[in-house]
Amino acid sequence: MIVYDIPMAVPFRGLARRQGMLLRGPAGWAEWSPFPEYGDEEAAAWLRAARDTAQHGFPAPFRDQVPVNGIVPALPPELAARRAVETGCATIKIKVAGEGPLDDDVARVRAVREALPEAKLRVDANAGWTLEEAREAIRRLKPFGLEYVEQPVAAVEDLARLRGMGVPIVADESIRRAEDPFRVKELDAADAIVLKVQPLGGVRRCLQLAKQLGLPVIVSSAVETSIGLAAGVALAAALPSLPYACGLETIRLLQGDVVAEPLLPVDGFLTPPVVGPTPDPELAERYAADAETTRWWRARLERVEALL
Repeated sequence: MIVYDIPMAVPFRGLARRQGMLLRGPAGWAEWSPFPEYGDEEAAAWLRAARDTAQHGFPAPFRDQVPVNGIVPALPPELAARRAVETGCATIKIKVAGEGPLDDDVARVRAVREALPEAKLRVDANAGWTLEEAREAIRRLKPFGLEYVEQPVAAVEDLARLRGMGVPIVADESIRRAEDPFRVKELDAADAIVLKVQPLGGVRRCLQLAKQLGLPVIVSSAVETSIGLAAGVALAAALPSLPYACGLETIRLLQGDVVAEPLLPVDGFLTPPVVGPTPDPELAERYAADAETTRWWRARLERVEALL
């Protein structure tokens, strides 16, 4: 096993560094990188995902190319527009509902729209708005031609209330961090859902959940190295239907990677790996965590393994 520690290239989700473990099994390497603030029970689902990949590899794909969206963190307008263009993607996801006011979100989305007038734009609020804030935000952002709004509010009931505003609503946290993800379907609360391999217990668990929920799926990453990201690309490739670009253009959020050939999109597409990538020894050493961080992750692994 390898414990990595990689600086973030841009601020994202409040993180300055991304840390995690790389685990090897009979089918190859897998990643276990639940965020530090997550408790052991939540981290257990992430470990199930790593075990699934390490033991069984990836399922057979339906497609040999996966469309992805470029991702724009909560940056000032000029930087946001520049990053959107640099991704080379035809679809852009823009983070909103951060610490700044709604005016900042509007300015960021406007700048990206002006830089990429033909692109599909989607915004992700990470459940950061109240219901009334979400209504106001959607009214102000709708003129920029949004493909959808991702998780504008926390409550599933409020997601359902927002579906009449003329912009599709997508559920993320209401699936991956919910005690009952089927509430989204029961309440007809979303037009599509986001699935993330690690938080939901693995590629095969995600395929099962997609079939049970019966909604269009957008596969997203959890800001992993290319080892973890490969599982997300494999999931997207294995879905029978993939109507949306996926949130898998995240390697550029990190200052480095543990593989020699990072999973970077070309013209907005990623190629699904036949087998998972392998850590490069030199890069694994360069981004190896210090002794204290390594001990913390090993202790965490022991606790979570005991739960499983």
